[in-house]
Amino acid sequence: MTCRPAGTIRTVSGPLPTSAVRGPVLAHEHLALDLRRPGRPAALLDGRHEAAIAAELADLHGQFGLSLVVEQTCRGMGRDVAALARVSATSGVAVVAATGWYYEPFHPPDVRRADVGRLVETLTRDVEDGIGPARIRPGLIGEVGSHGERPSAPERRTLTAAARVAARTGLSVATHTCLGRGGPAQLALLTAQGLAPHRIAIGHQDLLDAPAVHRRLAAEGAYVAFDTVGKTAYQDDATRLRLLLALVDAGHADRVLLSCDISRHTYLTCQGGQGYGHVFRSFLPRVRAAGVGDDLVDLMTRRNPLRLLGSRFT
Repeated sequence: MTCRPAGTIRTVSGPLPTSAVRGPVLAHEHLALDLRRPGRPAALLDGRHEAAIAAELADLHGQFGLSLVVEQTCRGMGRDVAALARVSATSGVAVVAATGWYYEPFHPPDVRRADVGRLVETLTRDVEDGIGPARIRPGLIGEVGSHGERPSAPERRTLTAAARVAARTGLSVATHTCLGRGGPAQLALLTAQGLAPHRIAIGHQDLLDAPAVHRRLAAEGAYVAFDTVGKTAYQDDATRLRLLLALVDAGHADRVLLSCDISRHTYLTCQGGQGYGHVFRSFLPRVRAAGVGDDLVDLMTRRNPLRLLGSRFT
């Protein structure tokens, strides 16, 4: 069993005290990824885009103080932790790597055949021994996914393994939900394995126009991720703002995470996309204009993700 010191985050460059993170955090992004399938040729971020990604992050560090990116590309998604280390070193922005399995259509064949015990062993090796030749240790289990109101049988196994490893090692879990659906079922499954809800972030809730579900997740102690900001093909930002304000007005600003989930090269600013900075350049000014003060903005963009990442096993 591995315990980390309280207030320490695992980054691709090594341990980082949470006290060293003075600026905002992007809680769910991708810097290296391959989710290409027929009809989705742009779902790719690889070496051809690395310099542009590093330049974007460096610019955001200079303009907005961006201090940390939580990179949630996991097994079966084209994970490349060596690329994350290079981007972090070039941009000057700390990066957290992740492990786990995405939702069922992206499960590798060996996962479909493995039982929970074997999946636990695989994740434990990543967490305790590190990933790749450089043995980079992940700071999060995510984005572990499901794609319906309730996880499929293979997704139940991967989510169960994620929860068990998180409970043993002190890492937290971040999830993927398809269009925001299935968050309550994910939370119930994860907590049934002994994982505390404050160490769980339920993903993509800004794609689900259901304020009552958001309040329920937050009231149970989970983080509610509004992490696809700017993806207007899925949801307009006006709806995201309304949903966010409803959650803040209900007293749950301390459960909110914000990010953009850049997951294809056409989203990069050099290719005319909204980029990693959309949340800072476009969305947060609208949040502030709606009456949300700087302290709550700092809570949602810095302190909340740091609490999620810096929690420890006790």
